[in-house]
Amino acid sequence: MANYIHVPDEAPAVPKIDVTVDESDYRPGALKLIKELRPNWKPSEVKMKFFTDGITNKLLGCYVGTAMQDVVLVRIYGNKTELLVDRGNEVKSFRVLHAHRCAPRLYCTFNNGLCYEFLQGTALEPEHIRSQPVFRLIARQLAKYHAIHAHNGWVPQSDLWLKMGKYFALIPKYFKDPEWNARLSIEVPSPRCLREELVWLQQSLSVLGSPVVLCHNDLLCKNIIYNRDEGNVKFIDYEYAGYNYQAYDIGNHFNEFAGLNEVDYSHYPGRAFQLQWLRSYLEAYKEHKGQGSDVTDREVEILYVQVNRFALASHFFWGLWALIQAKFSTIDFDFLGFPLGDPERLNQGMRNMRRQIWTPDKTPQ
Repeated sequence: MANYIHVPDEAPAVPKIDVTVDESDYRPGALKLIKELRPNWKPSEVKMKFFTDGITNKLLGCYVGTAMQDVVLVRIYGNKTELLVDRGNEVKSFRVLHAHRCAPRLYCTFNNGLCYEFLQGTALEPEHIRSQPVFRLIARQLAKYHAIHAHNGWVPQSDLWLKMGKYFALIPKYFKDPEWNARLSIEVPSPRCLREELVWLQQSLSVLGSPVVLCHNDLLCKNIIYNRDEGNVKFIDYEYAGYNYQAYDIGNHFNEFAGLNEVDYSHYPGRAFQLQWLRSYLEAYKEHKGQGSDVTDREVEILYVQVNRFALASHFFWGLWALIQAKFSTIDFDFLGFPLGDPERLNQGMRNMRRQIWTPDKTPQ
């Protein structure tokens, strides 16, 4: 058994540049990187644009001229994100996915970040990922990820439970800020309650038989780039990529239908939509695995149940993640309120989900 990412021998090497980019005074450090990566660019002509959608890292686009054609993206890691992200694993995932034409080129790493190729297209919004033909493109692209085989026949295993155990050990017990401390006590269950929930999730989900595959693990809307002219989608940001349960990756994506800043779980996809999405996914997955493209109703139903159960683990994972970010992040974002939104609406949604999929007659055999 192995959960490591193996980089193909033919994948291009990624240089490490000894530069540290100050997030509050980023231009000098970014220009040092550009000097190495684009030596023909004149420093005085280099333009820089911040992309503001991220809530973990800071992303900077560097280019020359009036059109953003050749753009070098500079990602500056957020404070203490090494507690949440295995940066070595991220680079390996980036290289593997690029080798399979699923990711842009990684130009280099530097002391507190990395530089990579800009993908032309539009970062999606929640309303886009529900639309035709985009949702089918997303389903088929995720199937392509999941069909990437492990090295030399190794049987991969998920590190989901190990990672959540590590996150659990890092969550704050209190905050110095009285207001945040009060919110922690009122809005967040006790550590004992969270531990019991984690144990229940592991016991309940590990037995469902969901295959362990190479997953993106963070397929939110802004990590999906749609190129209308080429008629395709590509996924970006591989910080959390790695071997995980197939159903977790899909369930996590379905949770993202609720949005990020204005969270509304009424937008979580219903059964009819999910069955269409999952059939498109399974057709592509079986094609990539060389198993034909015929998909039975039972196969779709089994995956449907697995996905919606693993969606609960996604909620729990990002809840732990948000608590850690609330403690360490320097980014102005209400991490204590993420990804809960309105607590009562979330609780009702979770109750409905459990009632819908956690019944004996819907247990996969």
